[in-house]
Amino acid sequence: MDIAALSMAMSQMNVRTEANVSIMKKTIDQAETNGQDVVKMLEQSVQPHIGSRLDIRG
Repeated sequence: MDIAALSMAMSQMNVRTEANVSIMKKTIDQAETNGQDVVKMLEQSVQPHIGSRLDIRG
């Protein structure tokens, strides 16, 4: 294999690696956003008065 072909192969590997890292960063950002949204939904759904009393009379 000549040096030019090796250089091109290494360059292509670098581009692929950079693309994969970029996609992973976007995926992590999206997962963090989704997690924050879930936390907000859970905070809004809290109703402390529900379930605090149990009526056992029949």
